[in-house]
Amino acid sequence: MTVKVRQQSGSSLARSAALGLLVAVAGVAAGCQTEPDIDITALASEVDPPDVLYNQGLANLQGGRLTEAARKFEAIDRQHPYSEFARRALVMNSFVKYRQGDYDEAVNGANRYLSLYPGDEDAAYAQYIIGLAYFRQIRDVTQDQRDSARAIQAMQTVVDRYPDSEYVEDAQAKIRFARDQLAGKEMQVGRYYLERREYVAAINRFRNVVERYPNTRQVEEALARLVEANYALGLTDEAQTAAAVLGHNYPDSQWYADSYALLQTGGLQPRENSGSWISRAGAAILGPDA
Repeated sequence: MTVKVRQQSGSSLARSAALGLLVAVAGVAAGCQTEPDIDITALASEVDPPDVLYNQGLANLQGGRLTEAARKFEAIDRQHPYSEFARRALVMNSFVKYRQGDYDEAVNGANRYLSLYPGDEDAAYAQYIIGLAYFRQIRDVTQDQRDSARAIQAMQTVVDRYPDSEYVEDAQAKIRFARDQLAGKEMQVGRYYLERREYVAAINRFRNVVERYPNTRQVEEALARLVEANYALGLTDEAQTAAAVLGHNYPDSQWYADSYALLQTGGLQPRENSGSWISRAGAAILGPDA
């Protein structure tokens, strides 16, 4: 996102008022012995106009001083809540929180922005920040994949609601990755059941991959595992269909070679039954050359 910075010096009246406040505060501080720790610098920053605070926030952000940048943007939100710069500062502070790894605050800030300014030019960016915050929390497939699902939902909103935004291409890439993570989780659980010879439970997991995530990297193995599990149950027609769909989409795959060899141990070959759910689901699969 390109942020347009408006350099404004503020009125002389504002500067005179700020100077007067500083003089008054200095006098109070000199005469009062009960509050020796008054931070004159902090009080001075509180009277800065919003454009000055905003530009300072940008400068700190560009300089990598994220904590100070957040303070400047938050000061605008507190002190000048109805200014144009408050709107800009809210989305920029969400980005700062994301950069700091404070993902919950990044999401909260971006959601607040969207609720206040749903039609603003930076709404797509705010939605994109939400997706990024969830995406950065995606874990290994051996762990909970809740954030993968959240990232998909947030990034799909970018694609659907802001189709002409500059964030769509990256949003789509992150959706593909997150979907692969969800499919990988299904495969992990399916393999667990397969190793325990709980074939029906395993088939259900592999079926989820083929039907719900047909264009992920996991579908090739899922089809091979369906050959294995169905063959073990004596469901040869389903095993042959899975092998046929696998061979059609991945003819040079080692998974297909292994599945073909397994069927041959029983005198069988891949053969597709068009009435099988595997055949119907296979129509949605895009092989590696698609």
